[in-house]
Amino acid sequence: MKGGIYTEEKCPICGSMFKDTGKALACPVHPKFKATQYRVIFGATTKRFKSYEDADRFLTGIRFKTDEKTFDPRDYQKGNPLSFSNMVDKWLTYHSGEVRAGTRKNLIAHTRRAKIFFGHQNIREIQYADLEDFIQTIDLSDKSKHNILSVVHAFFMWARKRRVIDNLPEFPVVAFDLGYRRTVDKDTQQAILEEIKRICPNSKVYLGIKWLSTYISLRPGELIRLQEGNIDTVGGFFAIPAADSKTIYKAIPLIQEDIEILKGFTFTFPATPFFRHIAGLSGVVEDMPFGIHYFHKWWVKACANLGIEGVDLYGGTRHSSVRALIAEQYTPEQVKQAAMSETNKAFERYMGKAIDQDLRAIYKKSARVMDFTKALPLPETGQ
Repeated sequence: MKGGIYTEEKCPICGSMFKDTGKALACPVHPKFKATQYRVIFGATTKRFKSYEDADRFLTGIRFKTDEKTFDPRDYQKGNPLSFSNMVDKWLTYHSGEVRAGTRKNLIAHTRRAKIFFGHQNIREIQYADLEDFIQTIDLSDKSKHNILSVVHAFFMWARKRRVIDNLPEFPVVAFDLGYRRTVDKDTQQAILEEIKRICPNSKVYLGIKWLSTYISLRPGELIRLQEGNIDTVGGFFAIPAADSKTIYKAIPLIQEDIEILKGFTFTFPATPFFRHIAGLSGVVEDMPFGIHYFHKWWVKACANLGIEGVDLYGGTRHSSVRALIAEQYTPEQVKQAAMSETNKAFERYMGKAIDQDLRAIYKKSARVMDFTKALPLPETGQ
């Protein structure tokens, strides 16, 4: 029969090796002398015990698992390679280049909570009750709990694909209601934009927030990555650098009014950030790129000046423009296409195919430009 119980101890009288009697490891000549430390060796698997009973129980168990073909030596290796914590680290490493930086940050944060709870527990042992206990320890909103469980579920799906586990455990359901961002009508949105234009010396702040209101597929994080080489005033496109490795660019067709505005700027070098600071403003360094919260800072100031409360940058630009477009009787499918919330095909058009005039028509309606020359900011020297 494969495997056995052994010890490094010897008989203190005759020096003989202890033998397994079925009840203990004892000296065959002096049976009253018995081992006190035990080691089960089963192929490449080795595990130490302080009692014969525990060692015998372990050996019987892995023999049974071998017979039913469920034995996996990784369950007993040093370092716990199949522990929840170790397997999550491997999952995050394998997927490091496949998701956006922001998404990866969320994955790390969500799995950190789970790693603290489950530690080195073997992932094959984690069942519904464990997951339910875990989610009850989280003092966050139901939406956040749902998001965390979704990430843990994605990890278990990966483990099943690797055949580390045979079946997914059942997952608890966390119900939640989505909140709504407060939005504004287009007149109020335009008033905020005009106030930003009035109070901010750097005209690119106004221009950037105006674009967030116009091009509903844009997000602030994407906009600040825009470089001068990503702007095509001839073809009329933004080629926003992608944050992941799956897409080269997110290409957005520009309305003619913005093309004319951009022609008023002097571009210096393709790798130069378009959105960068100018001299004379406190707290910033000239020519350094905008930070992620810079647009939001000026949006909040303008709203405060106008007595508008509770409207954040995202709600007041993208979400407000989406609602206005629906009110203009654009279909949800058309607005969804303009928002590029699914597959982005614009870059294919940028590479020589027909320009999507439908998108430009929607963006123009979103911009609500009556006379683009009045909205034209004065370019800074060299920018």
